[in-house]
Amino acid sequence: MLKTSLLFLGLAIALLAGFADVEVSTLDPWAELSRLAWGSVTPELAYLPEIWRSLVNTIAVAFGGIFLACMAGSLLAFGFHWTPIRLACAWVRAIHELFWAFLLMPLVGLNPLCAVLAIAVPYTGIFAKVYAEIQQESDQQPLQGLPAQTGWLSRFCFGILPVIYPDVKHYTAYRFECALRSSAIMGFIGLPTLGFHLETAFREGIYSEVWAILYAFFLLIASLKLWVKPRLVPLYVIASFAFFAQDINLSWDNIYRFVTYDILPWPMRRDGVYAGTQAVTFAWEPLWAWLQAIWYDEALEGIWNTLVLTQIVLAGTGVVALLQFPGISRHFANTGTRWGMHGWLILLRTTPEYILAYVGIQLWGPSMLPAIVAIALHNGAILAYLSGQNADLVTLTADASKRQLNRYFYEILPRVYGQFLAFLFYRWEV
Repeated sequence: MLKTSLLFLGLAIALLAGFADVEVSTLDPWAELSRLAWGSVTPELAYLPEIWRSLVNTIAVAFGGIFLACMAGSLLAFGFHWTPIRLACAWVRAIHELFWAFLLMPLVGLNPLCAVLAIAVPYTGIFAKVYAEIQQESDQQPLQGLPAQTGWLSRFCFGILPVIYPDVKHYTAYRFECALRSSAIMGFIGLPTLGFHLETAFREGIYSEVWAILYAFFLLIASLKLWVKPRLVPLYVIASFAFFAQDINLSWDNIYRFVTYDILPWPMRRDGVYAGTQAVTFAWEPLWAWLQAIWYDEALEGIWNTLVLTQIVLAGTGVVALLQFPGISRHFANTGTRWGMHGWLILLRTTPEYILAYVGIQLWGPSMLPAIVAIALHNGAILAYLSGQNADLVTLTADASKRQLNRYFYEILPRVYGQFLAFLFYRWEV
């Protein structure tokens, strides 16, 4: 594991030094940043009643998306050992929720259903994979006490589900927090969630409203354990679908047109669009030239920059997480320090990467640098929280070192590092 870590760290340093665009181009960012900072201490709380519906939409979309994804992912987890299902799940979770929203918008319109499905589709692939892995790694001994002729459903309900339920519950709760962030971000493309007001306030430079919205969102995330109880979840799901059902207006004509015509490459539709006839042209030379232009002029450069950026972020996330997780562990910090660090990590992992990147752009200008810092801080906070939780599960021996550095490097880190790498590479994919 050490060699693998050093290999990825060395690769990230090489890419950062030789290929990454991290130029600082701003001359005087402090005026805008000072206004941003002033907004943080003067939030426009009177603005919050105006966005109550968007806040409720954000919560309702998260519940709706998680419910559909949980149901579909649970079913697919039973067949995850089949290659077609495994590949399909990998494909849907590889596409970001925002991209799914763009794809689904022509089908269902600019309404909460679009956001629900945009979350449900990739999360289905995630749930199928994680639920299947939890089931595979679970204790199989309870199955030995069941009669040999027991059906697969009874074997699952009585021999597997009671064992994996705590892990499934904890992971699903974590994904709901992620769904709330995804739901809020959907507003950045016009969907009726908090991100719509947040993006508008940012664009207009009304930072007091920005911070009022962010504080409301931070409080929402921090209070999840107080109001999201397993016995109340069915009621929340029903209420969520009932709340935004009135905004759903499906057009089967739009759906039919999208899957039969709009999805075709532009050269095949160009003449029909200009003539208003929806005719399709089967001329392969223009289509091939169009595909080549997209591939060479846009895709290749985008793929390379994405790989460079994410490889650097992988190493940065690891460093940030390893430095921060001791601050929330009982083996290193007192109660006050742990509470303070928990608050800091909630702030970083709750704030969308787009907001962190926006602050970085104001400070350094447009380049890879704001994205690297924003994603590393956000993902590093998530991994620090998960690694700190794992560290607290470690029981130290009576002769364990009292020195913090020795305890960190020789007692705790070797025991949590395997799971840390698993989390890290999963966040790399995300």
